[in-house]
Amino acid sequence: MLRVLIIGCGDIALRLVRQQREQPSSRYGGVQFYALNRSPSRIPLLREVGIRPIGGDLDDRRSLRRLAGMADVVLHFAPPQGEGLVDWRTRHLLATLAMATAPARLLYISTTGVYGDCAGAWVEETRPARPGNARARRRWDAERQLRSWAIRAGVRLSILRAPGIYAKGRLPEARVRQGLPALLPEVDIHTNHIHAEDLARLAWQAVFWARPQRLYNAVDESSLKMGDWFDCVAAHLGVPRPPRLPYEAVMSAVTPAMQTFLKESRRLSNRRIREELGFRFRYPDVHTGLFGD
Repeated sequence: MLRVLIIGCGDIALRLVRQQREQPSSRYGGVQFYALNRSPSRIPLLREVGIRPIGGDLDDRRSLRRLAGMADVVLHFAPPQGEGLVDWRTRHLLATLAMATAPARLLYISTTGVYGDCAGAWVEETRPARPGNARARRRWDAERQLRSWAIRAGVRLSILRAPGIYAKGRLPEARVRQGLPALLPEVDIHTNHIHAEDLARLAWQAVFWARPQRLYNAVDESSLKMGDWFDCVAAHLGVPRPPRLPYEAVMSAVTPAMQTFLKESRRLSNRRIREELGFRFRYPDVHTGLFGD
């Protein structure tokens, strides 16, 4: 029986578990999923999909002791805390895993934001990380912690750098319905996407097929600027497309969080996941993801 521990059991993790329950594998004589859980109200949902909840909180290192030595595979999907430049949650997790026999494999979902602004250039995994905001710096800190620990502990580590994750139900619906402006095409930024179902499938595939200590851009075949993405969402929702305005006008109309996205432009290559992992997308682009079902 393969024991898989989920840290950060949100939408992607639940999709992954449901996918595996629908297509069970006898490769390991079955899989038992566990999940760190700090919310009693979520216990029925976790049990319903076949996950055994383990009480604990990444913000409280002492509550994590039960995790030590319990898993063969760790899926680390939890985001850092909301402030600072160090990911203390990952630090607490690694300190706990170091208390007993380490898992054989660990997969972490990071963010393509660690690359920073690339002025619209094509980006492969060999490009140095230059995170341009605190949120991305915390993710970069988590990656470095994990790499150092995995090498010392002899753990097979895989890191997926994910961009904008979408699916029906996790779209910028409020923004588009409000008619907030998008940038004019000539000053717009390049964006990257992956469907939540594909990210869940890719994560499971990477656990077993990724090279040790390997980075992967977890992006689909879409090549869109942000305004084009909002136009797709508007068409999906059946509402008018957002107006296009100059850079300064858009920056003054959107939230500070959105402003950070508008300062970074990059196009990410998915060559590694296609060639090394042999991954095939169920939703190769956002048009298929939004209009193909």
